[in-house]
Amino acid sequence: METSELLKKVRKIEIKMKGLSKHLFAGEYHSAFKGRGMSFSEVRNYQYGDDVRNIDWNVTARTGEAHVKIFEEERELTVMLLVDISRSGLFGTGAQFKSEIITEISALLAFSAISNNDKVGIILFSDQIELYIPAKKGKQHILRIIREILDVQPKGRGTDLGQALQYFQNLSKKRSICFVISDFLTKGYEEPLRVTKRKHDVIGIRIQDPAELQLPEVGLLHAVDAETGETRWIDTSSFSVQQQFYAWRQDLEQYYRNAFLKSGADVLDIKTTDSYESAIHHFFQKRSGS
Repeated sequence: METSELLKKVRKIEIKMKGLSKHLFAGEYHSAFKGRGMSFSEVRNYQYGDDVRNIDWNVTARTGEAHVKIFEEERELTVMLLVDISRSGLFGTGAQFKSEIITEISALLAFSAISNNDKVGIILFSDQIELYIPAKKGKQHILRIIREILDVQPKGRGTDLGQALQYFQNLSKKRSICFVISDFLTKGYEEPLRVTKRKHDVIGIRIQDPAELQLPEVGLLHAVDAETGETRWIDTSSFSVQQQFYAWRQDLEQYYRNAFLKSGADVLDIKTTDSYESAIHHFFQKRSGS
């Protein structure tokens, strides 16, 4: 991608996502993802309605007036985005490819995080680890993340989510919020997901295009597997072909559901034809209990 075109795309995403994260998601994000606990802030005079359990008896005895301890939430969190950039993302029958929606969701989550003074890092993966950017704060850091997602040229074609989760486990020493953004057209991640969830707050965000869910009956179709590069003719009017496709989809769906159910990780499904802004907004509200 030309530098000028890349900068225009980054700027366009920045303007859109900064507005959304500031006006729509700031409060919900803060409520949905709690800090690490409460830390002592200061001591002030007791006021009517204060919890008597917070009275600082040493200061009270020294001054002769009741004082209470004030605590505040230890807000700073680390957010890690595990972003699937495999070839299956280059598909879409609506206004955008899956990969474009994945990029915008990643940017939205990143801007929401830094607006709450949290650190953000990213792991881009296909069937290998394509890029790792350690978690940091700041607008320039987020813009770099967006540039890398837009401009990356994956070396791999397939998807190995299990490897990406294992890589994240190995490098992350402290508890983090881990968003896994993918179409989940793969297997082999059930155990790594379960192990990752033991230590981290894991949220899977699955991006699907409605056209992927059912094989259209259009007769002979010349199909290309985006992840393997294999091409073949398929008779979509064949009952056995339709059954095979249905069985493949059901198998993937069952694996996906079982993996997240057993791990206890949260999951959010978004179709390319839906509003991802509304879906994420409702998810944050649900997480915060509002």
